[in-house]
Amino acid sequence: MAKWVKSLIRISTFEVETLQKRLAEVGVRRTHMEMKIATLDAELQLEIARASEDILITQHMPAYKMGWTLRRQQAVSDLELVAHEEAGIRDELTSAFEELKKFEHVAEVTRLSRVAADLKRENAAMDEAALRFKKAG
Repeated sequence: MAKWVKSLIRISTFEVETLQKRLAEVGVRRTHMEMKIATLDAELQLEIARASEDILITQHMPAYKMGWTLRRQQAVSDLELVAHEEAGIRDELTSAFEELKKFEHVAEVTRLSRVAADLKRENAAMDEAALRFKKAG
């Protein structure tokens, strides 16, 4: 295999691995954002339960709900951004993987061509030796 093919495969493999790491990091961020939204929802339910027991908390509930709504909207917006980033990285990863497979295919075709040429030379040498043996005998 030519050195340049090995270099291309090595570079492509590095790119695929880098994108896989980025995808994993974004997946962790997405999970964190989903947990944040779930926590906000649970906090609201807890405050609603507390408000049913305390009249003072009930009076402040509209302000709490407004603040909660704004925080949740921000968290959902952040989650959507992370989801778009994740989709972009998946597309990049698909392209990088396809490139890697192309280079690996070129390397394999080159190797098989070399093997076929070696076999052809070997067969030609054997045929020539057989002809010499036949002429001599």
